[in-house]
Amino acid sequence: MTTHPTVDARAVDTAARLRAAGLRVTDSRRAVVEALIERPHASADELFAVVARTLPATSLQSVYNALGDFVDAGLARRIEPAGRPGLFELRVDDNHHHLICSQCGAVEDVDCVVGAAPCLTPSDAHGYAVQVAEVTFWGICPACANAGSAGDPAVAGAA
Repeated sequence: MTTHPTVDARAVDTAARLRAAGLRVTDSRRAVVEALIERPHASADELFAVVARTLPATSLQSVYNALGDFVDAGLARRIEPAGRPGLFELRVDDNHHHLICSQCGAVEDVDCVVGAAPCLTPSDAHGYAVQVAEVTFWGICPACANAGSAGDPAVAGAA
């Protein structure tokens, strides 16, 4: 009986994603894609910390280069919440939006607000053919809201 080495399905999927985007498959790029799978909505610094666990010789610049290549190739999307570092995600095949906690920075995806993409219609498009709408909702996530109300007697008494 012949035994074959086990092939990591995740590694095959990662390589296929890179190839489908027209990108050369490298260890560094694979590690960045896998970090994005593990940590959607992460900053380059956060992704570097994840990548460095498996590729300690990698550099932050290498992670930035990979992310730039991914965005240019349509493999990843960069979102830029006001006053925060840019965040990256692999969900690029739709026109979704984001909820961001103004206290802890947690990010959640929100599907299209109303109807089909681009979800929103400007009151005056100034002749533009609108293709995408990006909406960022800011608020307090449930964990921060619960943490805040637990220490506030006025809020606790109102419950």
